[in-house]
Amino acid sequence: MEETIGFELNGKREEIQIDPTLTLLWVLRNHFGLTGTKFGCGMGFCNACTIIMDDVHIQSCQLPVGKVNGRKLLTIEGLAKNGELHPVQKAFMKHDAFQCGFCTPGMIMNVYGLLLKNPEPARQDIVKALNYNLCRCGAHTRIIEAVQTASSEMKGGKQP
Repeated sequence: MEETIGFELNGKREEIQIDPTLTLLWVLRNHFGLTGTKFGCGMGFCNACTIIMDDVHIQSCQLPVGKVNGRKLLTIEGLAKNGELHPVQKAFMKHDAFQCGFCTPGMIMNVYGLLLKNPEPARQDIVKALNYNLCRCGAHTRIIEAVQTASSEMKGGKQP
């Protein structure tokens, strides 16, 4: 049975009539066309589907859309503002912190969530936070450098 679910998505108020048991990942991709959020393992282990909900990173593949009613969601598509990339996105580009790019959106959103709660993470904090972002490309050192650069550029504050 469908329900009306309302939430904020990338700064815009949305309301949809949908089966509340569908996973948020598939609603984002199929209903809203936001394909930056990736399907990886489908079990919440790889973090390819990471988005921000109420300033906390979550795995969207495990969350029924019915649980987002009244919540604030941010996907990779909503991170840039007015055509300007977010400092985390800029830092990933500057440090060439990706290769194939499949896991990059989830990683960027996870890093954004980390920097919201820990604006100046130590290297071991970054490694721990990214421990579950599965990436086989071998850009790990560059990813850590990108996070450190973004942290410095953001100067401990959430960017508008």
